[in-house]
Amino acid sequence: MTPKIKPPPLRSTDDPWGERPVDRQPDAPSDLPPVAAGRPWRGRGALASVVFACLLLAGVLIPAYQDLSSPGVWSYWKDFFGSPSMTASVVSMTDGRKGLAIDGRIGPASASWFREQLDAAKLTSGDVVFLSSPGGSLDQGLIMGAVVRSHGLTTVVGRVDSSGRPQPARCASACVFVFAGGKIREAMPRSMLGVHQFSSTSAKGEESAGEIVSRTQQTTGIILDYITRMGVSPSIMQAMTASKDIRWLTEKEAFDLNLATARYTGA
Repeated sequence: MTPKIKPPPLRSTDDPWGERPVDRQPDAPSDLPPVAAGRPWRGRGALASVVFACLLLAGVLIPAYQDLSSPGVWSYWKDFFGSPSMTASVVSMTDGRKGLAIDGRIGPASASWFREQLDAAKLTSGDVVFLSSPGGSLDQGLIMGAVVRSHGLTTVVGRVDSSGRPQPARCASACVFVFAGGKIREAMPRSMLGVHQFSSTSAKGEESAGEIVSRTQQTTGIILDYITRMGVSPSIMQAMTASKDIRWLTEKEAFDLNLATARYTGA
């Protein structure tokens, strides 16, 4: 007969599967230095980094804000990315040439806009730029004229009607300098070219009399150099300075000044 042995009562600390291992972290190597209670320099380093980043951003953003707060800069971005002051349409001419009709006031970003329109239209040497504009920015007109010449394009004062046919138009003030950029400048019957004195856009009292005279002389020199390079007679300066109002040139005057160099050949 097998004796009955009563097992001892289990205590709360006993494990029926044997001794429970004690959860403990391995001992740290004895050759490592003790960990400091705090890291005061880490906090100071982070603060210094934040301060440096703020100063760096201030150095970049403040000048950028000052530049962008200029009315001229805002006008440029609005004209280029917002609502361009000019419109463009591609024209297929009956004589086989391709044309780009430009209409509207020459704005502060018209030269950059014009380059994009030429690239999109894929005009080549001998193709035509039709111009219909009351004028606008002088410097943009000079740049646009230089772009026209660099592409070897022909200029015509004209606009395009709803059926896509070129019609007579007017080109005045800064538009005349765009027209002058044409390698060939064709005179369309009943179209008109208008010139006048150029004026300062600075606010009243912003410049002294001496500064105004100096800037006027500089601008006159730039215009004279430009029209000479484009093959236009310097005598056009007399017509420009004759009046502050638009002076519309006759066809004979346009040819005498070598502003127009050929008759319009399109249909």
